[in-house]
Amino acid sequence: MTQSVVVQVGQCGNQIGCCFWDLALREHAAVNQKGIYDEAISSFFRNVDTRVVGDGSSISKGKICSLKARAVLIDMEEGVVNEILQGPLRDVFDSKQLITDISGSGNNWAVGHKVFGSRYQEQIVEKLRKAAEHCDCLQCFFIIHSMGGGTGSGLGTFLLKVLEDEFPEVYRFVTSIYPSSEDDVITSPYNIILAMKELSEHADCVLPIDNQSLFDIISKINLMVNSGKLGSVVKPNSLVTSSAGALKKRQEKPFDAMNNIVANLLLNLTSSARFEGSLNMDLNEISMNLVPFPQLHYLVSSLTPLYTLADVHIPPRRLDQMFSDAFSKDHQLIRADPKHSLYLACALMVRGNVQLSDLRRNIERLKPSLQFVSWNQEGWKTSLCAVPPVGHSHSLLALANNTCVKPTFIELRERFMRLYKKKAHLHHYLRVEGMEESCFTQALSSLSTLIEEYDQLDATKSMPMPDVPRLSIAV
Repeated sequence: MTQSVVVQVGQCGNQIGCCFWDLALREHAAVNQKGIYDEAISSFFRNVDTRVVGDGSSISKGKICSLKARAVLIDMEEGVVNEILQGPLRDVFDSKQLITDISGSGNNWAVGHKVFGSRYQEQIVEKLRKAAEHCDCLQCFFIIHSMGGGTGSGLGTFLLKVLEDEFPEVYRFVTSIYPSSEDDVITSPYNIILAMKELSEHADCVLPIDNQSLFDIISKINLMVNSGKLGSVVKPNSLVTSSAGALKKRQEKPFDAMNNIVANLLLNLTSSARFEGSLNMDLNEISMNLVPFPQLHYLVSSLTPLYTLADVHIPPRRLDQMFSDAFSKDHQLIRADPKHSLYLACALMVRGNVQLSDLRRNIERLKPSLQFVSWNQEGWKTSLCAVPPVGHSHSLLALANNTCVKPTFIELRERFMRLYKKKAHLHHYLRVEGMEESCFTQALSSLSTLIEEYDQLDATKSMPMPDVPRLSIAV
């Protein structure tokens, strides 16, 4: 078994990370009821003897003593990290895994990237090395961050370059949360475009997730629960409800429930690396099979069911319906329509009691409605993990490398240009040491190049499939 280290950066990254560790512990508790430290748990947790002074010696076999998350928590404000350390997960982390400051990055990419990057580089490297030393076979770094604020976008992407320099052989998977267009951070268009240049250059795979999509999904679930359709019932302590037990008001943005969906995505993404299955998929296989060109590594994710731990008692979807859901707009974690765009490749990660024949049958059923590039007509990667999510009989995560991300990137570029044409708020960035106006033009150029690459692929969509002659075999 391989191990992965999660690096959660900024307020959003740490809140999602906290949710992920909570769900991961619950999932392993449901599967591993004897409390034995096994290979599945070791992929994300160390078993530590806390009686040993100092770092605590690792116990590789036997009973679980004290689990420590393979994680590094970074935030330039203390609030969220302090909440985690005082909450129910406090024993899963220790102070050696934390890097915090008190001033924050002021929603400024340049402060996060240039100021805090250089100030904390040595500490970051030291903590990453420490986490890596505790792994027998480190396969992947998961970075969780948001794109709109200063720390998540700036320090989060600075970290990517550090990882590339220090651990060039280890895959870098990034979960990036993009703010909605109604975002209250005025400078977020600058932060997003500056961060995207770094993501394009230094990440192996990026899972872009749109806050608006998450909010729409939660609203639909709330609507379904309120209307009593499908006989759906919400558990009193569910993540869809507030602590008072009343349903959250529609006007509020229910971040806990939104974070739960992203944590659920990460849980499904790593399930095949953690549990046994008839068709296992390593994380490095995702990058190998889904990323044909180095910069086109933005993968659209869709998930069904959207809730773990049976938070909402909606009757389970039939197996075939689950595959159809994964290709519908309602289950995408980014506002996009892959069905009407071009697929470069697609991965289906299935959990639960699902047979390979079911998987093949559904791929054949869906294939005619999906357009793949001419040179990769059979661009499917599949995995079957025997362990379903808690409270469900089966689940499916689809990852699509698809040109449907292009409209999102074009919209982000337009939002950036509206500010940049007027040079609005630019002085906040340019007074940071090492930050020049060329950083903006280079980031804009990088994004435009990315959009052009998607354009070139889209242009091949209407081309007829070449009828390649086969070698004739004399019988």
